[in-house]
Amino acid sequence: MDYRAAATCATARRKLSVVSTPECPMPASPKPLTEAALLKMPDAAYMNAAQLAFFRARLQVLREEMLDNAADTGAHLKESENVSDPSDRATVEEEHQLEQRVRDRERKLLKKIDQALARIDNGDYGWCLETGDPIGLPRLLARPTAEYSIEAQARHEQLERLRA
Repeated sequence: MDYRAAATCATARRKLSVVSTPECPMPASPKPLTEAALLKMPDAAYMNAAQLAFFRARLQVLREEMLDNAADTGAHLKESENVSDPSDRATVEEEHQLEQRVRDRERKLLKKIDQALARIDNGDYGWCLETGDPIGLPRLLARPTAEYSIEAQARHEQLERLRA
């Protein structure tokens, strides 16, 4: 299909809200990047547009899951259970406390996800905040909110243990 025909098809699709026809097929969209393809990329491609798009999508999915879980937990906590038996009431209160701890942990993770998305926007994602070195794709795949390289994270954890 030549340029003029492609332009005509694109115009027709916009006017008619048609997605695809045999005469005017939609252009093939690029395949989404897989973890395997991501890991096979050369070091020179570290945090290129495709990798950033991959991690943005992963973080956005994780963010949506966190928000859905928070909504479910919030709805469950608002349910008032009238339990007359003291031991049953204690069990319900213990379950609510556990759910609140989980919700607090999810809220902290949501904040880290938002910070990671902001780092993608400003070009800092994938780079250690302490050393400026690459965090590494395997680490980011395991923990997409990682802010530090493995070495820097180990130093932070060691300092934390010394303070405790």
